[in-house]
Amino acid sequence: MPNVKNRESTGRHAFLVAAGILISRIVGLVRQRVFSHYFGQLDEADAFYAAFRVPNFLQNLFGEGVLSASFIPVYARLLAEGDEEESGRVAGAVGAILALATSAIVLAGVLLTPLLIWIIAPGFEGAKRELTIRLVRILFPGAGLLVFSAWSLGILNSHRKFFLSYTAPVIWNVAMIATMAAFRRKDLTTLAVYLAWGSVVGSALQFFVQLPTVLRLTRKLRLRLDTAAANVRDVLRNFAPVFVSRGVVQISAYVDQVIASKLGEGAVAALTNAQSIYTLPVSLFGMAVSAAELPAMSSTLGTDAEVQARLRRRLNAGLRQIAFFIVPSAMAFFALGDVVAAALYQTGKFTYENAVYVWGILAGSAVGLLASTLGRLYASTYYALRDTRTPLRYASVRVGLTVGLGYLCALPLPRWLGHPHWGAAGLTASAGVAGWVEFTLLRRTLNARIGATGVAAPLIAKLWGSAVVGAAAAWGIKLAIGDADPIMRATLVLVPYGLIYFAVTYWLRVEECGTLFEKLARLRR
Repeated sequence: MPNVKNRESTGRHAFLVAAGILISRIVGLVRQRVFSHYFGQLDEADAFYAAFRVPNFLQNLFGEGVLSASFIPVYARLLAEGDEEESGRVAGAVGAILALATSAIVLAGVLLTPLLIWIIAPGFEGAKRELTIRLVRILFPGAGLLVFSAWSLGILNSHRKFFLSYTAPVIWNVAMIATMAAFRRKDLTTLAVYLAWGSVVGSALQFFVQLPTVLRLTRKLRLRLDTAAANVRDVLRNFAPVFVSRGVVQISAYVDQVIASKLGEGAVAALTNAQSIYTLPVSLFGMAVSAAELPAMSSTLGTDAEVQARLRRRLNAGLRQIAFFIVPSAMAFFALGDVVAAALYQTGKFTYENAVYVWGILAGSAVGLLASTLGRLYASTYYALRDTRTPLRYASVRVGLTVGLGYLCALPLPRWLGHPHWGAAGLTASAGVAGWVEFTLLRRTLNARIGATGVAAPLIAKLWGSAVVGAAAAWGIKLAIGDADPIMRATLVLVPYGLIYFAVTYWLRVEECGTLFEKLARLRR
């Protein structure tokens, strides 16, 4: 009985994470739609997206993923043991270390910006390159503030305060939308500069909106550079391999951008627009389940056999839940990506041809969407077991494959086929293949450690079969409608697709579908 209640509590937490992410992502998509209206996929859009990726490297290195893997397992265990004094010391020490390291990197980044641009966007020249340099120097301090926002998220998640931590980015998005609306009459270069400053202001607001709750929850918090305490050293030991792991993953992302910068005008912007779409289900379902499960897994106490059995139950239930939502998402990206992209971005300077270009990149991303999302939960299980080195090894393998296959599929292969502009789709497809390799390695090693885990083949077959039926019907509707308003077209195509998928999975007695309907019925009552 306690296990059932615990599972229900985790399911509620996953719902809160998903709700927070959904609200944040909806506002984020509004921001990108406004951005696309003014910038389209022109040189200024390429410059802004490339510039934002440089300081974003700092946020990703020190941000949520690293802190989730290194800080939350230690901090959540101390909370479970009721050691308020030590948990406050650990949180304060981690905050002080982050402040010192982030400040140094921000300063170095601002000074070395021209060199960074030469490395990550060698295809940019002239005014486009100069604008990118200017934007990077503005954006770097904002990325430092987002690192502290991630520190706040780690504390809030450990205290099971999920909703605030995942809705906080709304204020950052709103600040950028307000900036574009206020200065919309400026030329695109000036608007891009003002937008960068708006991003910095939004980053500060995102951190400060979380700070009061963080201070209330951590009454024993002391911001002190303390590396002598055993638990702080434990965090640092976990931090190093995850830091390197995130670093090699970020290198892969920068290699993608380097290659995209050589694919002509709009390639970097199109890749970024596609990433915003295909990371949405990963965040909504993969991150929601992983974020809710990590503190719960880290707090699991008992003998080794008991801990392993509980981890297997949690992991398998989470994997099924993720697969139920990710499979139809991948099929929609593959078969109906133009409808999705047009509904989100087609306005102003962003044309239907731009949407079709984004569709090609989305179709490539569908190859590895399921593997990368399930892999998140496997990685969280390793982190709960205080094993950060195994995910690092396999992330390095994935990055090596992504770089090699990405170059081949983005540059030589499209040219041989006579379609060099479609190299960006080759980037996401090759990354998907590498994602499957990483997922297979993660699962095999963990199964040897805690017992058999994974999603059963019959369930996977039911999910893909249901998605194919829904996509076939939606494709027929798309052809019958022809040209129409993008949002109306998306409504008439995507709503039936989703309804058919749910109807077929319910008919096939997929447990997750029945559970979803039961929860919806309870909400109605």
